[in-house]
Amino acid sequence: MGRIVVHLHGKAKDAAFHMAISDYANRLSSEGVSLSEHRIRTDPETYLSKIVQKAGKSNVIVLEERGEMLDSIGFAEKMKKWRLSTDDIHLIVGPPGGFGENSKGMNALSLGLITLPHELAAVVLLEQLYRSSTIIKGLPYHRA
Repeated sequence: MGRIVVHLHGKAKDAAFHMAISDYANRLSSEGVSLSEHRIRTDPETYLSKIVQKAGKSNVIVLEERGEMLDSIGFAEKMKKWRLSTDDIHLIVGPPGGFGENSKGMNALSLGLITLPHELAAVVLLEQLYRSSTIIKGLPYHRA
């Protein structure tokens, strides 16, 4: 069973974001989802290349505006596939300035066409992973 690793560029500085990230990370810990916070001083190219080097390019998905857009049900289906995979999937939230050309040609997922601060993007991603896990289990958290 594949695990899902969410990579963040640094710890959230804002207390509210930090609390929300921690809350969802705790909720997801029993669902095969883990959180990896990287040094904030790491430049985008090094941040991305270190993860790709360890995980393999095909197992890495960057969060970007140009990525695949899914509704919550579609996201749950995607999560189900990731969990059934033998490989770990690495979801990467970019640094404040994004990845630029460093992520060209990589698998990408979008949280929408709007631009979000990277800390808020992390909260939204983790909430969608939690929502997906409840959809998969048939729990009433998701109300469509």
